[in-house]
Amino acid sequence: LPSINLTTMTAEGPKPVSLTEISAGKKMVLFAVPGAFTPTCSAQHLPGFIEKNKDLKEKGIDIVACVSVNDPFVMNAWGKDLGIENIKLLPDGNGAFTKRMEQLVDKQNVGMGTRSWRYAMILKNGKIIKQWVEEGKTDNADIDPFSNTDPGTVINWIKGDYGRDKLGL
Repeated sequence: LPSINLTTMTAEGPKPVSLTEISAGKKMVLFAVPGAFTPTCSAQHLPGFIEKNKDLKEKGIDIVACVSVNDPFVMNAWGKDLGIENIKLLPDGNGAFTKRMEQLVDKQNVGMGTRSWRYAMILKNGKIIKQWVEEGKTDNADIDPFSNTDPGTVINWIKGDYGRDKLGL
């Protein structure tokens, strides 16, 4: 993973957080969405991971986290709005992490500036062991696909022999 700090909201306000430190010694699912409060992200993508969080934990995942190119105040409000307790929200306000992941896209055609393309990955001890990226990634895409970055895809991979082997389960 790129060693770029993200920001998280704490009781004292926004604080930098190292994704490398968060994921050290852990098995982690990290997924990215184009934006807090956007239709697919709020109605399907994040709620799917909320719903399947227990299943992921039972499959050996220690942490589930969501990255979005939003500021920490927006991400915090989104978390409160959806009642999120079991998913770590990681704002990438400047898009630096997303850019280094080569997932930053221009969404000016819908008034959103630069945002993340939708993806999901499994990390083990800070190393990417599997990644899914939605098809059609391009600037100003007319589509916002959501077909292979959902929790079901992630769980099915973990349940497979290859996934269990890679995760040491």
